Amino acid sequence: MSQHKTWGGRFSGETDNRVEAFTESISFDRRLYRHDILASQAHARMLAEVGLLVQEETDQIVAALGDIAGRIERGEFEYSIQLEDIHTHVERALIDQLGDVGRKLHTGRSRNDQIVTDVKLWTRDALDDITGKLLDLQNALVDMADRSRDVILPGYTHLQRAQPVLAAHYLLAYVEKTQRDRDRLSDTRRRINVLPLGAAALAGTSLPINRDSVARQLGFDSVAANSLDVSSDRDFLIEFVFDLSLIALHLAGWAEEWILWSTTEFNFLELPDAFCTGSSIMPHKKNPDVLELIRGKSARVVGDLQRLLVLIKGLPLAYNRDLQEDKEALFDAVDTVSLSLELAAGLIRTTKFRRDVIAARLEDGYLDATTFMEFLVKEGVPLRSAHEAVGKLVKECEERQCRLADLPKESFEAIRAGLAAKVHQVLGVKNALAAFQSYGSTAPAEVERQMAFWRERLERR
Repeated sequence: MSQHKTWGGRFSGETDNRVEAFTESISFDRRLYRHDILASQAHARMLAEVGLLVQEETDQIVAALGDIAGRIERGEFEYSIQLEDIHTHVERALIDQLGDVGRKLHTGRSRNDQIVTDVKLWTRDALDDITGKLLDLQNALVDMADRSRDVILPGYTHLQRAQPVLAAHYLLAYVEKTQRDRDRLSDTRRRINVLPLGAAALAGTSLPINRDSVARQLGFDSVAANSLDVSSDRDFLIEFVFDLSLIALHLAGWAEEWILWSTTEFNFLELPDAFCTGSSIMPHKKNPDVLELIRGKSARVVGDLQRLLVLIKGLPLAYNRDLQEDKEALFDAVDTVSLSLELAAGLIRTTKFRRDVIAARLEDGYLDATTFMEFLVKEGVPLRSAHEAVGKLVKECEERQCRLADLPKESFEAIRAGLAAKVHQVLGVKNALAAFQSYGSTAPAEVERQMAFWRERLERR
C-alpha cells in the first residue's frame, strides 16, 4: 500500500500493520470530511486564479470533491486505516476519479496546514451551534422566570436559608452566566477565524499562491502571519474547550441545585417524567438522572481540557504527530456540552415550581433578619450594633420557637424606644422582599426591569 500513501515515495517497504493501526486517525477525523472538502475546493479555485491550475482542471476538481462529499453523506464511501486520515482518503478518491488532475490539488499546501484549517472550520461551526443552544437556554430561563414572576424563594448561602429572592431573579442569574459564556465564545471565535492554509509544512511555499483569496472564500477574517506558528497552533482549540468546560460547570451547578430542590426534603420542583427515570427495585422512585448526568458529564469536559493542555506541553514549533490526539478531546467536549444544553433547555421549559410547598415554609429560617438589621441602620443604629441586636432576637426566637414578627413588643423596645410600632414594615418575607431597592437586586421593580432588558436583548440576539 506504500504507493497509496501521500508520503510513499521515500519508502520501499510496507508499513507494519501495528503501526498503521496505531497511527490512523480516520476512525475519528472522518467527521472533518465536509470541512476538508470545502477547504480543498477553495484551494483549487485559488490555484486557478494564480495560474497553477487551468480553469477546466479546477472545475473538474471542485465537481469531483462534491461527488465525494455526496458519497460520504450517503454512506457509500469506504474507509481504510491504511490511508491514515480524512485528507488522504479524500485525495485518494479524487485521484482515482480524475487521475493526474487529482494529483495537482495538493499544490502549495501540506497536511500540516490542511488539518489545522479543517479543525478551525469545524470548530467555528461547532462554536456557532453551541452559541445558538446557549441562546435557546437563555430564552427557556427567561420564559420560566416570566411564568414564575410571583414566586418567592428562600435564597441560600452555605446551603443555609439567607434572604428571600424572587424566582425570576434566581433564574435570571443563570441568564447572566450564560451570557458570559456566549461572550467568551464570541471572543474565542475571533482567534479561530484566522486562515492557516498556505503556511504549507512550516515555512510557506515558493509557489505564487493567494491566501487572501482562500480566506475570502471560507469566511475567514484574516490570514495567519507566521507560517512556523501555524501548524503547531492549537491555542484556539484549547480556548474553545475551556469555554465549553465553563459552560459544563455552570450547568453542573444548576443541576446540583435542581437535584436538591427535587428531593422530598426540599420539594420545590416538579420535574417532568420525560426527563426522569425510575428504579428497578423501588417502584416509588422518580430519579433526576438527566440532571445527575449533566452534573457528572462536566467531569468529561474538564478532563478533555486537561488532556489538551498536557498534550501541547513542551511541544516544539511546527507540526508534531502528537497533535493528532487533539480531535477526540475536542469532539467529545462539543458533543457532551451540546447535548447537555439541549436537555437543560428542555427541562427548564417543562419544570414547575411547587408554589404551595414553597410558600408553606417560606417564613422559616428568618429570611427577614438581614432586612430588619438594615431597617435598624436606617433608624440610626450603627450596623455592628444592629447586627448584634438582631442576632440576639433570632436566638430568642429559637428559644420561643417563633418568627421575628411574633416576638413581644418588649423585645423590640429593648433595642430602641418606639421601635415596636415600626418593625412590621419590614418583618415577614413579603415585606422584606419589598424593601430591596439597589440596582441588580431582587427588588420586584428591579427584576421587572431586568426581565424587560433580557427580553429585548435576546430578541436582538
